This record gives sequence, structure tokens and C-alpha cells, in this order.
Amino acid sequence: MKFNAFFISLCLFVSCSSYAAEKTVIRIGVQAFGTVDWELAALQDNPQTDFQLKIQHLANAEAGKIALQSGAVDMIVSDWIWVSRLRATGSDFTFYPYSNTSGALVVAKDSPIHSIKDLKGKRLGIAGGELDKNWLLLQALAKQEHLDLNASAEKVFGAPPLITEQIKQNRVDATLTYWHFAARLEAQGYRQIIDGKGILKGLGIQEDVPSLGYVFKQSWANEHKQAVNSFFNASKQAKNQLCTSDTAWQKIVPLTKENDAPTLAKLRQRYCEGGVEQWGQAEQLAAGHIYSMLRSLSNNQLTGQSENLQPGTFWSIE
Repeated sequence: MKFNAFFISLCLFVSCSSYAAEKTVIRIGVQAFGTVDWELAALQDNPQTDFQLKIQHLANAEAGKIALQSGAVDMIVSDWIWVSRLRATGSDFTFYPYSNTSGALVVAKDSPIHSIKDLKGKRLGIAGGELDKNWLLLQALAKQEHLDLNASAEKVFGAPPLITEQIKQNRVDATLTYWHFAARLEAQGYRQIIDGKGILKGLGIQEDVPSLGYVFKQSWANEHKQAVNSFFNASKQAKNQLCTSDTAWQKIVPLTKENDAPTLAKLRQRYCEGGVEQWGQAEQLAAGHIYSMLRSLSNNQLTGQSENLQPGTFWSIE
């Protein structure tokens, strides 16, 4: 009783909350049922000491960018090209890698297309628009084969679900689409010709450069370094868990919105192939080379006017 009375009186003098350090709240915006959602679901199975996640589900990638720039969330997953473009305008957003997984060029199982050269005169479905990074880079690789895809292929641009239906209905001969849509097609017997990593290697980029990463304000991260670092470590551990533990994977299966075993297996395979194993100076220099290529290929439309990748685009854990 004496101890309890002492503790209560002490709490009146010094806030009891000071005895347990308050966790940093990380407000993260994600697309419902996307792969980031899988990872965060797995992450939350393990208690965290340095941070607390507040997940806000968003309709699409553009909604995420708006939420981040307006301050409605602290972090989203996006690409470093966009980050560099923002930094060129004075913003202090920065990027930390999340995934190496990239899109792929896919054809029907019995298609006569076996290489990029075979796309000449064919109907090509492209997920996204004319400034899609994989489309720009695929054109550059085709030019090495003396093929102008922009002039010699019949192109159809659209959202990934639309492009999937186009190839299923034989309205296009090949589709260049996002990785999870490509994986679902592969599970149904479609063939992958080349993926984003293969395109880059064909263009002389040997390093694996993550296309997607966590994007957040540098000033905010500097104020919450311990929590941010802990989150990144926990995120990587969650991904490893999904790739090594069948029990962990089964828990997030409902988030994939799939019940077909071959599709689930292919989604897991491609997802796990996207793990970031190396992220250092070599990869960041390679990103600078990719930036220069995309700037030239898009005539500055994708990257903005800045000649080089902006300093501070990549956040380093200290």
C-alpha cells in the first residue's frame, strides 16, 4: 500500500507516461490489397518498440502522392524519379528502397514472339502511358537491335487490368505490364520475354536498382531517425518472413484477392525476387545513369529539366 501511494503521488509530480517512452507514430499511405499492404500486415504480427503504424488506405498511386505532399501521411511507396523531380523544385522528399521487382513483357504461350526483334509489326499493349519507364527503356533496347518500336509496333496504352484483358482476348500480341499483372498471366500459361531488370542489363546497367521505395520528408525522418530505421528493419524482416514462412504467407493470402494455387505461387515467387539485397554507392550511381537515359528518352517530360539526379534523392541510414 505504501509503495502504491508513493507511486501514485510520484505520477502526479512527474507524468506516468514518461516512464514508458512514447512511440513515434508513422502515418503510411498504401493502396489496399497492394504488396505493401501484405508486408505491413506481416509486420504488425510482431510487436514493435520504436514506432506505431497508422495505415491509411488510398485509392491509387496519385492519391498517395497528394496525401504525402499535403501532409496527410508521413510516408508512401513511390519511385525515385518523382522524388528527384520534386527536390529540383525545392522539396525535401527523399527515398529509401523497398523493392527490386519490375514489370515484364509477356506473350501467349504459343506466340511466335521470342525476342524484342519479333515485336516488329505486332500489336503491343502497354500498361500506363507513353512515359512509362519500362516502355521508354524497352524502346532504347530495341534501337540497339535497329528496331524503332514507336514506329513499327501498333501500340495500345491503358490501365493494367485493361491491358490484361486485351491480351486475353487476342487484341494485342504482347503486353508490357506491371509485375503482379505479369505474374498472374504467367500463372495462366503466358510467357515472359524480358522483365525490367533484363531491359536494364541489356542497356549496360548491371546493378539491381530498386524501382520503388518508401518516400518521406527528409526533415521528418531526421527528427525520428530511430523509429524510421526500426521501421525499415522491420519491413525487411516482414518481407523475409513472407518469403520463408508458409504460415506467415497464408495469413496474408486474403490480401492477394486470389485463391488459385498456381497464381499464388507465382505471385509469391515474383514478390520474393524483388528483395533488395544490396543498396550502396554502386546502385546509386547506376540510378544516376538510368536517370540520364530516361531524361533523354522522354525529352525531359518524365524527369523534368534537371540534368542530373538531385542530391539527397536517396536517404542514407546513419
